[in-house]
Amino acid sequence: MSRVAYVNGRYVPHAEACVHVEDRGYQFADGVYEVCEVLDGRLVDERRHMDRLERSLKELRIREPMSRAALGHVLRETVRRNRVRDGMVYLQITRGVARRDHPFPKGDVAPAVVVTARSIDRRKGGKVAEQGIAVITVPDNRWERVDIKTVSLLPNVLARQAAEEAGAAEAWFVDRDGCVTEGSSTNAWIVDIDGRLITRPADRGILRGITRTVVVELARREGLELVERPFTVEEAKRAREAFVTSATKLVMPVVRIDDAVIGNGKPGSIAGRLRDLFHGAAEIAS
Repeated sequence: MSRVAYVNGRYVPHAEACVHVEDRGYQFADGVYEVCEVLDGRLVDERRHMDRLERSLKELRIREPMSRAALGHVLRETVRRNRVRDGMVYLQITRGVARRDHPFPKGDVAPAVVVTARSIDRRKGGKVAEQGIAVITVPDNRWERVDIKTVSLLPNVLARQAAEEAGAAEAWFVDRDGCVTEGSSTNAWIVDIDGRLITRPADRGILRGITRTVVVELARREGLELVERPFTVEEAKRAREAFVTSATKLVMPVVRIDDAVIGNGKPGSIAGRLRDLFHGAAEIAS
């Protein structure tokens, strides 16, 4: 089946989908995005994703292209037309098309909207989680507003490529104090020797991940002690467990950081428990 994309008001064959050469997202990375999990054809945590999208648009002073209800319809229709049961839907909004110039364009420039959807084999992710993944550490060389989910991801791309070349699945950014901030596309967590969950506070130093938010709520519901503070790379290497969270990886155990084996080299029980319980705590649209 041919894939379908939504581009600025039209559903078009994915292979023919395109944006204008002077779209500011293409020329300046002047835009934001969201990635939402699709489970059994339904959107996972749509409300939280839309809340974060509105915040990102507000921070960049990009006007909302349509109402939340209309945007929700576009997301669902794109999922439906692509016959996605389990997978992801990607939404991108840029400031729009205008003559190339650094200041915001003058006049009534319509934001540009692109939505795509694709299937993901949940069983494959489950098998990876049974083995755990390796991560490497890299210096955090990003701009200071990583709390905004912008399409400006070149440092993340380079970090992830470094991980690929090192045989790892993810890269963790490390700040000047030697503390982990977050992954190239995930939030970072450890479990200390006393069983406490530790993750960096969701201030401007990291993105407030939607999956992270659900896991925070889930951990508290399950009576797990949660500490939101920075942790060093060395602390992470000595941890009992480590894991990452994201909309596509859910809760993914980490069994190696750089050359250090974490715990006994196998996925930990707390990460496994949180992964098993995740969808029961998430908001799944009807």
